[in-house]
Amino acid sequence: MPTTILPTLRSILISGLFALAPFSALHAQDPALDEQARQQGVPVDELRAFAEVMERIRATYIEEVDDNELLESAIRGMLNELDPHSSYLTPDQFEDLQVTTTGEFGGLGIEVTMEDGFVKVITPIDDTPASEAGIQAGDLILKIDDTFVKGLTLSEAIELMRGEIGTKITLMVLSEGEEKPRQVSLTRDRIQTHSVKSKMLEPGLGYLRISQFQNNTGEDARKELAKLNKDTPLTGLILDLRNNPGGVLNGAVEVTDLFLDNGLVVYTQGRDKTSRNDLESRPGDALNGKPLVVLVNGGSASASEIVAGALQDQKRAVVVGNRTFGKGSVQSVLPLSKDRALKLTTARYYTPKGRSIQAEGIEPDIEVDVVTKLEVRKDMYLREADLPRHLDNENGGSEKQQKAGSLAQEDYALAQALSILKGIVLTQRPAMP
Repeated sequence: MPTTILPTLRSILISGLFALAPFSALHAQDPALDEQARQQGVPVDELRAFAEVMERIRATYIEEVDDNELLESAIRGMLNELDPHSSYLTPDQFEDLQVTTTGEFGGLGIEVTMEDGFVKVITPIDDTPASEAGIQAGDLILKIDDTFVKGLTLSEAIELMRGEIGTKITLMVLSEGEEKPRQVSLTRDRIQTHSVKSKMLEPGLGYLRISQFQNNTGEDARKELAKLNKDTPLTGLILDLRNNPGGVLNGAVEVTDLFLDNGLVVYTQGRDKTSRNDLESRPGDALNGKPLVVLVNGGSASASEIVAGALQDQKRAVVVGNRTFGKGSVQSVLPLSKDRALKLTTARYYTPKGRSIQAEGIEPDIEVDVVTKLEVRKDMYLREADLPRHLDNENGGSEKQQKAGSLAQEDYALAQALSILKGIVLTQRPAMP
């Protein structure tokens, strides 16, 4: 059969499959036509099996099922079998996705995936009900209110966690290293994420926190850097991407571009070898080459891994912390009719040196163990400054030590990153005559 007949033949079979007329006609077999269809890549047997299954469900299932619901369930199942990040978006889900990229949406404030039939937290978003309730990256959600997660799709679990702002929800959560799950009660809220925050840790040593990448993150980061530079010129910066689940690719590229004078940021590669797309930085380094430390952990995923990988490959920053999550796939949102859409994995991300992020993550240059506040206290030796009624240092050194100790207790990884940044700054200072 000429190849020009293929679209017509495929169209006839698929149109017949999804028609609401009886499916029995599809069961009839014409060996010659079937063989021609197979030669053209049409899955005749599978289409016929699908039609037969659907007909049996319609005819004999204990309850009557709407044809539209059956077909939508089939679509969701087809996408769920591809990978954890491809999905079918209903009109409400499509709208939620569009709103999320602008920085305001309703929910609990957690980025999740599916693992072994349970919902796994990739990261809680800063200043949301989830982060305030103590939910951590790596936690498994076993139960949502009265519904066990096992057996649900990721989309179904997410739908259960969403609801009216102000309503209560109870999650059964199992944390890594714990033997028993715990109950966590949360109140749904409107999530308004201000994705960029900054502060000065010490004179000249700045801190820039990006909690996720949105459409305006690049410009917001530029403004925060300008604020940091206003009073005391920066001599070094810590870029904190811990528990950053990713977000908009352009936001990640723009943030990386702030610190690169030129060069490749990331490239994507689809199934077609000619589909490579390179994303480059533009001239101009907002730090003028000053030392940069990037802080990451297992909750740093997707777009945040692109930033860390690019700055690491281009030797622009020292990456500190723990191996990142390893989500290196590109999801394209493909609108369908009636306000529906497909979120479909269409490519992989690669760092400038050609490293695939997928399932590997970014290995930090300097590993920093996760340490609790209690462990930090145990590691601290008793010093003169700890004794009651001790004499203060006339130069104020005691106060500096207390501040350093406080940061280590509050955020051990950040304290280590600050020490590393100080060391780099010191090595770059001109030698004294």
